[in-house]
Amino acid sequence: MDSALRFIGRLPGALMVVPLFLGAVLNTFAPSVLDIGSFTTALFRDGAPVLIGLFFMCIGAQINVKSALPSVEKGFALLIGKYTAAVGVGLGVAFLTPEGNLWGLVPLAIIAAMSNSNGSLYVALMGQFGNKTDKGAISILSINDGPFLTLIALGAAGLADLPLMALLAAVLPMILGFILGNTSELARGFLAPGEKLIIPFAAFALGAGINFGVLFSSGAIGMVLGLATVLVSGGAAIGLLYLWHVVRRHPKPARNVVSGAAEASTAGNAIATPAAVAAVDPTFLAVQDVATAQVAAAVVTTAFVAPFLVAWVSRWQAKRGVTIENEDRFYAMSPEERRVAEQWAASPETVPVGAGQRSAEPGVDHPQVEDQLAGTAASSSK
Repeated sequence: MDSALRFIGRLPGALMVVPLFLGAVLNTFAPSVLDIGSFTTALFRDGAPVLIGLFFMCIGAQINVKSALPSVEKGFALLIGKYTAAVGVGLGVAFLTPEGNLWGLVPLAIIAAMSNSNGSLYVALMGQFGNKTDKGAISILSINDGPFLTLIALGAAGLADLPLMALLAAVLPMILGFILGNTSELARGFLAPGEKLIIPFAAFALGAGINFGVLFSSGAIGMVLGLATVLVSGGAAIGLLYLWHVVRRHPKPARNVVSGAAEASTAGNAIATPAAVAAVDPTFLAVQDVATAQVAAAVVTTAFVAPFLVAWVSRWQAKRGVTIENEDRFYAMSPEERRVAEQWAASPETVPVGAGQRSAEPGVDHPQVEDQLAGTAASSSK
């Protein structure tokens, strides 16, 4: 059994996708097994709302507001870029297509999949390809976990009837978790295991409400949704992150965007979002199963594709002299050194050339800045 579980654990999104699949199989071929009553039915068929609520509370407790400024700014750039792309595509499909869907893809699934990134995959990839600010950005990116941003987008666009009390009821567990986690390290640590422990049980309960045929017929198009998530929402995250570097006047060798590529994924917990939205607005019950199946397919697709994109972006920017080490060195500079670097990035021709320094033509990187970012600044230039 242990070897089988280890093998399953290596599958992308296994913690959420495999139990969902098993629940759908059981519901399709032997539904009476889950209807024997008592705790069995309560947990495995009817337990999704309770388990999802508890899951969101555990997630909220892990959102840490105490992060260094570069990490916070980077996190918001990634969050806004990914969310803007998700909302733009989702609402575009809802309002601009004749039937309100694209090739069967429903707006609920599009927004849920494209706006919610896989935090575990992000952390793992940034552990290999990122730096401290990339890793620290996860505290802000955790905001896109759960149904909150999807509910906001659907409600603001008029696609969902979201009474204020119903919206509050949907996000209150996450808010309570956020308060507990940021006021007590003990509470945060206590709730941390719930991020993984609850997922397979909630996924099975969700799968127990899905017919196996729906999972394959409607879910197959979810692979297209997964690729769109990688290209569109991942591309938007990279684009806005680069814009942040430009606005903050970071020198070119420090404009690391590898974390944007790591956002080109769909979180396993996004599979629970359609059910959470339908619980707030019952009009979505008609598409809940279809949306869940499509998001599940997107989870698997992005888990396979996103790591390759991150590796490619890392190599691509390294060939152009942009590395995570250069970004780290930039943040480690003294205020005066950073002022010179930022001034050069904003207007190269205005930076004075000091004694003993090489001159530089506008349009190329300042030699002193290049030396410092490479860790070879001469002591005479300090």
